[in-house]
Amino acid sequence: MVLNSTMLWIAFGGLIAFLLALDLFVINRNPHEIKTKEAFWTSMFWIGISLTFNAFVFYERGTTAGFEFFTGYIIEKALSVDNIFVFVVIFAYFQVPQKYQHRVLFLGILGALILRGTLIGLGAALIHQFEWVIYLFGAFLIYTAYKLGTQTDEGVHPEKNPLINIVRRVMPVSKDFDGAKFFTRADGAAKGALMATPLLIVLLVVETTDVVFALDSIPAIFAITTDPFIVFTSNVFAILGLRALYFLLAGVLGSFRYLKLGLSFVLGFVGVKMLIGATDLIGIHIEIPILASLGVIAITLTISIVASVLAQRREEQQVARLQESNES
Repeated sequence: MVLNSTMLWIAFGGLIAFLLALDLFVINRNPHEIKTKEAFWTSMFWIGISLTFNAFVFYERGTTAGFEFFTGYIIEKALSVDNIFVFVVIFAYFQVPQKYQHRVLFLGILGALILRGTLIGLGAALIHQFEWVIYLFGAFLIYTAYKLGTQTDEGVHPEKNPLINIVRRVMPVSKDFDGAKFFTRADGAAKGALMATPLLIVLLVVETTDVVFALDSIPAIFAITTDPFIVFTSNVFAILGLRALYFLLAGVLGSFRYLKLGLSFVLGFVGVKMLIGATDLIGIHIEIPILASLGVIAITLTISIVASVLAQRREEQQVARLQESNES
C-alpha cells in the first residue's frame, strides 16, 4: 500500500520518537564511558536502521527518491565528521568526563532536530515561492567550500559566544561538574543559590555550533532534491548516528588530514550542480543525474580517506626508520 504524505510524516515521527526513547532509556540509561567496541556496534545499528529506511523509500517513493535519500545521507554523514572535529575540541576545552559526553550529544541532537526541521521547512518554502533563492544556496555552498578548504583554525572560543555570556550574566556558573546535572546548588546545600554547571555551558556551545553546521549542510541536500521529506529524513538519520560516530572516530580523526579537502570539493560540486541545474535566470539547464552525483561524492570521499591513511602510514614508516637508524 502506498502511503500518502501525511501518513509518511506520522510514521517517520513515530519511528524517530521510538528510536530516541530506546537510546535514552534503554541503550544509554546509565552514564558510562563508551568504548570503541560499543561505539562500533552502535554505529552499525544506526547505519542499518538508516539503510532499512532507505529501502523503504525506494519501495514507497521509487528509484529516484531512493537514490536522492542515499546521496543526501552520505553528504550529511560526511559533513558530520567535521562536526566531530569541533566536538572533540569543545569537550577537551571544557575537560568534560567521557561518561557525560553522551548526554550532551543526545540533548544537542534533540535541539538539532528541531533546528534543522525549521530550517528545512523554511528553505523549502523559500524555494517554492522564490526560485531565485536556489542561486543564493548554490553560491553559499561554493563560498562554504572555499572557506572549508582554506580553514586552518580548529579552535573553539566560548568566551566569544554571546549566548554563553548572557547565561553567565543571568546565573553564576559553578567551577566543577556535578555529575550529569546541568544545574546545581552552591556548596551542595539544598537551599543554596542555583548555579549552572559547566555541562550546561558545553551543551549551549554544542547547540550554537550546530547552527553553523546546519547552515552549511542543509543547502547541500537541497542541491540533490527539493523534496522536504527526503531532505529532512536523510538529515535526521545522519544526525542520529552522530553520537556513536563521535565515540568511534574521536581518537583517530587526526589521521584524516585530507578529509576536509574532500568535503570542500563535495560542497563545491553540489553548489555548482545547484547553479547549473537552474534555468530561469541564465537560460542554461545541465542536469547532473543523481547516480553521477552519488558517484562523484563517493569517489571524492574515498580518495580523501585513502590518501589520508597512506600519508599517515608513510609518516609512521619514516619515524620507524629514523628510530632504527638512531639505535644503530
